[in-house]
Amino acid sequence: MDKMWAGRFAKALDKTADDFNSSLHFDCKMYKQDIIGSMAHAAMLCHKNIITKDDFKKISSTLSDILVDIESGNLSFDSDAEDIHMFVEAELTKRIGDTGKRLHTARSRNDQVAVDIRLYLRDKSNEIIKLLKNLLDVIVKKAEENADAIMPGYTHLQRAQPITFAHHIMAYAMMFKRDIERIEDAVKRMNVCPLGSCALAGTTYDTDRDFTAQKLGFSSISLNSIDGVSDRDFCVELLSAYATIMMHLSRFSEEIILWSSWEFKFIELDDSYTTGSSIMPQKKNPDIAELVRGKTGRVYGDLMAMLTVLKGIPLAYNKDMQEDKEAIFDAVDTVIQCLNVFPPMLSGATVLKDNMLKAAQKGFINATDLADYLTKKGLPFRSAYKISGQIVFECIEKNLTLETLSLEEYKAHSDLFESDVYTAIDLKVCVEKRTSKGGTSAASLKEQIDFIKSV
Repeated sequence: MDKMWAGRFAKALDKTADDFNSSLHFDCKMYKQDIIGSMAHAAMLCHKNIITKDDFKKISSTLSDILVDIESGNLSFDSDAEDIHMFVEAELTKRIGDTGKRLHTARSRNDQVAVDIRLYLRDKSNEIIKLLKNLLDVIVKKAEENADAIMPGYTHLQRAQPITFAHHIMAYAMMFKRDIERIEDAVKRMNVCPLGSCALAGTTYDTDRDFTAQKLGFSSISLNSIDGVSDRDFCVELLSAYATIMMHLSRFSEEIILWSSWEFKFIELDDSYTTGSSIMPQKKNPDIAELVRGKTGRVYGDLMAMLTVLKGIPLAYNKDMQEDKEAIFDAVDTVIQCLNVFPPMLSGATVLKDNMLKAAQKGFINATDLADYLTKKGLPFRSAYKISGQIVFECIEKNLTLETLSLEEYKAHSDLFESDVYTAIDLKVCVEKRTSKGGTSAASLKEQIDFIKSV
């Protein structure tokens, strides 16, 4: 295949250099967006009488045929093509001759790729948002099923205060809701059409950029042609949002891995989302959660790669910017892959409520409630805190719990203790008493669930 730019050159590009220069093997992902963008561009050229209606009809219908042929497998990508733009244009020209050569009037590959990647990322971001909403549905369902499952809440991975399993996983729902908002916010800034910026300085043709932008569903056009072709801020923003999603999935995966271990045994993962060992028959490994945790590093790397590529290049377009696609494509694919496998893994997990409750009963996680009990009877909190700490120490020494310590032993520390102390430190009561907004009580949990359901 002859290069579209071959007229200027006396020699063909070296084969090794040509392979190095080519991006078709990864930017072919944007074939649909490239064709849709080209159809909108052709419509604008016709609208402004830059090409005839007959030429537009030929170009548009042939581009539609090319799209169908690619998606049906009847047309394969030509490895000799430099990129997806050149492949589509060459195929168009092959089918309709000189008419196809009119398509590239009043545009450059610089603004063409800029619009393609925006269209591609807009489509993929919408797909990711749908997957996040599906994950929220799974979390909410799991929370509703386990609203009464008392477990230890942790700080520093030490048992801290009693909560419910539902309250714990709803924290992740809040994270994923913010992830949706981050993507939506980034897409708003990305939804600006650069097509018509041409190479960097605009064009001498009487074009209508607003017409093209409207055709492609953009909210506005880029107001500076140099910025139009060189801006990749939206890639950085989306990569940051994707990396944050992966960070949240990784934290959740870490807890699932811990909870499914024999040391915790708070949940049992379904067999279909675990693997065994080649030599240890008792093993049931949480490989899916571990892979999600591991793949987080890939997306972090993609973000850093993008920032590094962009940090030192002058305006406007530079070939370095070809390196944006593999990073963003890898991040998109990784996030989608993880969001496809994570919800069914979580949905299929069995919550072992009795084990959670037993763990909650052993860690003195109602010690704060013991201090609150004394405070509500008039003792300053710091004094109450000290007495409660002394009682915990005594329980440890005597191998007792706060529930099994006798009233006489309580009174040895303070006359304020009465028999109602046992009600005050009952774990179910401790959970339900936390009625402050955002707390672990049933009323607060319902409010959280209703909030997420409204997303």
